[in-house]
Amino acid sequence: MSRQLLEIAGVLGLAMCVVASGIWIVGVEHRSRQLFMQTEALNRELDRLQTDWGRLQIEQGTYATHSRIEALVRQRLQLTVPSGDQLVVVIEPAH
Repeated sequence: MSRQLLEIAGVLGLAMCVVASGIWIVGVEHRSRQLFMQTEALNRELDRLQTDWGRLQIEQGTYATHSRIEALVRQRLQLTVPSGDQLVVVIEPAH
């Protein structure tokens, strides 16, 4: 009889280990899915930010063009190209 009880206890112990490992696997799979969804959300955010960065670089290039800067200077500072009689040529003396 004690041998049968020992076998039953062993089988029950193994069954409990199987159930515990099954529950653990379910938890790990759930966490894995959560992390995957978070990774995908971060990848979408990365794509959006890269698109914004590209747009901002193009915008910066547009604002930094010489024609735009010249137009802003003429408008805001009211600068004009000097006439010929306003130009002074300075020649550096030879040493």
